[in-house]
Amino acid sequence: MPHLFDEFRLKDVTLKNRIAVSPMCQYSADDGMPNTWHSVHLGARAVGGAGLVIAEATAVAPEGRITPGCTGIWNDAQTAAFAPIAAFIKRYAVPGIQIAHAGRKASANRPWEGDDHMAADDPRAWQPIGPSAVAFGANLPRVPTEMSKADIARVQHDFVEAAKRALAAGFEWLELHFAHGYLAQSFFSPIANKRQDEYGGSFDNRSRFLTETLSAVRKVWPEKYPLTARLGVSDFTSESQPLEESIALVKRFKSLGLDLIDVSVGFNTPDVSGVPWGPAFMAPFAERIRREAQIPTAVGWFVSDPKQAEAIVESGQADLVMLARGELSDPNWTYHAAQALGRADPHATLPPQYAHWLRGR
Repeated sequence: MPHLFDEFRLKDVTLKNRIAVSPMCQYSADDGMPNTWHSVHLGARAVGGAGLVIAEATAVAPEGRITPGCTGIWNDAQTAAFAPIAAFIKRYAVPGIQIAHAGRKASANRPWEGDDHMAADDPRAWQPIGPSAVAFGANLPRVPTEMSKADIARVQHDFVEAAKRALAAGFEWLELHFAHGYLAQSFFSPIANKRQDEYGGSFDNRSRFLTETLSAVRKVWPEKYPLTARLGVSDFTSESQPLEESIALVKRFKSLGLDLIDVSVGFNTPDVSGVPWGPAFMAPFAERIRREAQIPTAVGWFVSDPKQAEAIVESGQADLVMLARGELSDPNWTYHAAQALGRADPHATLPPQYAHWLRGR
């Protein structure tokens, strides 16, 4: 029976425990450039003892940013800026990065500045793109430009180039953002995708953008490093793709070389009234996908109690527990979890600069 503080090996990468820092957008970059904020934010979580630290949703192209404050990895300068961050994380944890394209949710204000689409005449704004000319709605009302096949090929190429840059920057764990209503997820969702060509309609067609993108990235991402994806498996509405389709897609991902699936919510609609909010509410879905698709899983969402996280791993619901809010409120969550779970030496989760003094209390 695995435990939260057991090692987890995937490909040639070994995590020292089953605790992962989930990618958390900080909206603090300029022109996509990570800076000292990102270095301190990610570095603190690595020092805090997690086995895996994943940098935030990082845009593969300028129009793929959620907001003007999002990080990017579409040029050499951004790659160089990420390199020391990845190197510092690697001293204490496995460095990961999530690459993404925001699709029709792009060109938004930062959450604390409205969390809505920027006005079309705002000089910082740009025109979002998506599988269809269908707006997300609510606070994101701008109608995206329906992507041509040339646009699809260009964005897939951007994902490939971003993967190459992530490798060059020193990241050893790559997550494709196929969730939360962003571009790839919106192709899979019948809520957002109304296309009539080979990229819309049937399950095979709605899956095509995602499987093609994964296949293209798999060719350039080294086999020795994990290639993973975060997938929104349901919007919990009658219009959402059935969970069975999501499981079928994960099986297809596995056949194409995916190593782990990070199970999440779709968020393709502003109506989230059907989402079963509650502690670890996505864990049962992760367990079913893990069992039926026979692939390692990660899961987060309202996981904050160490005993709860331990139970998720012990019961086989997921191989990794993804922490976001818990890590924001406590960068040393791993250390405190080790104490709460009665680990013989909880100080071993920390670097000696901290552990030496805390042992002496």
